[in-house]
Amino acid sequence: MSVLRSILQEFRKTPALWFLVFVPIVLVYKSMNPAAHTTLFLLSVAAIVPLAITLSHATESVAAKTGDMIGGLLNATLGNLTELVIALAALRAGQIVLVKASIAGAIVTNTLFMLGASFLLGGLKFKVQEFGKVNARFQTGMLFLASVALVVPSLMTARDLSNPGTFVQDLSVAISVILLVTYGLGLLFSLKTHKSFYTTETSGDDHAEEPHWRLGAAVPILVIATLFVGLVSEIFVESVQEASLAFGMSAPFVGFIVVALVGAAAEMTTAFSAARKNRLDLSVSIAMGSASQIALFLAPVVVLLSYLIAPSPMDLVFWPGAVLMVMIATTTAALLGNGGRSAWFVGVLMLAVYMIFASTLYLIPPQTR
Repeated sequence: MSVLRSILQEFRKTPALWFLVFVPIVLVYKSMNPAAHTTLFLLSVAAIVPLAITLSHATESVAAKTGDMIGGLLNATLGNLTELVIALAALRAGQIVLVKASIAGAIVTNTLFMLGASFLLGGLKFKVQEFGKVNARFQTGMLFLASVALVVPSLMTARDLSNPGTFVQDLSVAISVILLVTYGLGLLFSLKTHKSFYTTETSGDDHAEEPHWRLGAAVPILVIATLFVGLVSEIFVESVQEASLAFGMSAPFVGFIVVALVGAAAEMTTAFSAARKNRLDLSVSIAMGSASQIALFLAPVVVLLSYLIAPSPMDLVFWPGAVLMVMIATTTAALLGNGGRSAWFVGVLMLAVYMIFASTLYLIPPQTR
């Protein structure tokens, strides 16, 4: 009864969880009207958002009971589980363009939209907010590495090579391994060997909140929510192409903007709430940490798994617009976020850059390979 009571309390505290009713609705509607792609697209988006929040709460609850090192690793591994499941579903369907757009879009969305909105929302309540410069610079450095990993394969495809396909695939695998190793060493650095560099800058109460659920409830919820995210993601991927045409959107726009915003819904809820409570350290850690995790962990994992589940292997050659946007997002975060202080207009500047990207993708669909 105590487990059920804690879950009911969480539903009362988080109204967005009531949208979980869309999960059975979209599954039933899919079986009754499999060709209603536009409606299925809208229902699947409405279902993925509360599922992402549920996954986030369950992950935090499990991590809170496993200690700092393992807990940090769990959060790092499962923090972007929604994006990973959607990407794998798109891989199985052979929608490589959508996968690449969602990866690049998630990096840009977390770096510009989530961080910028956090600066804006916090700045509207507090005149000046401060956050740890060490962590911001660390995450920016990780994102710079990701930018290099995207630029190099894209530039090399312009060379006159005898067998460019094999070269690009081999290079993508090699870079993916390098990124995964670097990401693992980054976790070791920030969570173990130099942990004091990061914990000293937090206010001490950033992690003082009680976990959402007990461990006995969090683990099965995590498993069940992951299963439903997989089922709903399959419907989303199947309907996205037809729905994008109905709404006048390109598939890259849907991946870059819509999928990224939906997948990051849970992190955004926490980041925005923390900013309004003057806990900007937490907001910066969530936004920048999630972006670097997608770039250095999720992207290479998807490349390696594509050899097992996709009709054809995925490489790290992104269309030039995506590479440029990731580089601009990283540079913007470095220029505006490394000072350790923020005000509402800083958030406006970051959101303006994001809106320029979104408008460009919506009005002029990017070229695809």
